[in-house]
Amino acid sequence: MNAPVRRSVAEVAHETSYATGRARCHVGRFGANLTYILALLLMLCSANAGAQQCLVDASREQIGVTLSYDPAYRRLDYPGGDVPIDRGVCTDVLVRAYRAHGVDLQQKVHEDMRAHFDAYPKNWGLSRPDRNIDHRRVPNLARFFSRHGQQLALAEDSYEPGDLLTWRLPSGVPHIGIVSDRKAADGTPLIVHNIGAGTREENMLHDYTLTGHYRYRPTELDASCVAVTEN
Repeated sequence: MNAPVRRSVAEVAHETSYATGRARCHVGRFGANLTYILALLLMLCSANAGAQQCLVDASREQIGVTLSYDPAYRRLDYPGGDVPIDRGVCTDVLVRAYRAHGVDLQQKVHEDMRAHFDAYPKNWGLSRPDRNIDHRRVPNLARFFSRHGQQLALAEDSYEPGDLLTWRLPSGVPHIGIVSDRKAADGTPLIVHNIGAGTREENMLHDYTLTGHYRYRPTELDASCVAVTEN
């Protein structure tokens, strides 16, 4: 049997110091990586929140400008077509808010419907897309947002500024609006929408039956909102 190896106190201390140094090095690297990951997550959350806030601000700018509700069918320019700014319907609030930041829902919805017409509701007896009106219909927007954004739970604690909500009115007509960053005295999020008297910011979240909750944040929106923030 081999005799046990005897080491001096100095040798043991040196090995212990080396092992401790390596452990500290690994812990240091882990801490640096964790700090980087947390900073990246914080940056992404800030960017997302900024993009959502851009939508709220753009919708709020329509208050006092869009003064009436006008559902009349009109032939529109394409892309970038719009009805006169002093009028519109609930969907026009969203269309104008997104377009203010480089996202043309008229074009996006039309292109998606042209490529995937069967994926969209058939409520109007059409056999092909109509770029004048498709993006101004709530069921079409809801389907587009579910296809290209997020369809989320109908839970008030999950509504964020810039989220999109749909309702069913007592008459059966669908409605849509944008969740505001402002809240009523009881904590209920306000909604920017046009339900008949032009664009307004109101406490109406629970006035009608909620049918959908969406979040649509394309890359064009993020880029535009970052540019606005930097300026």
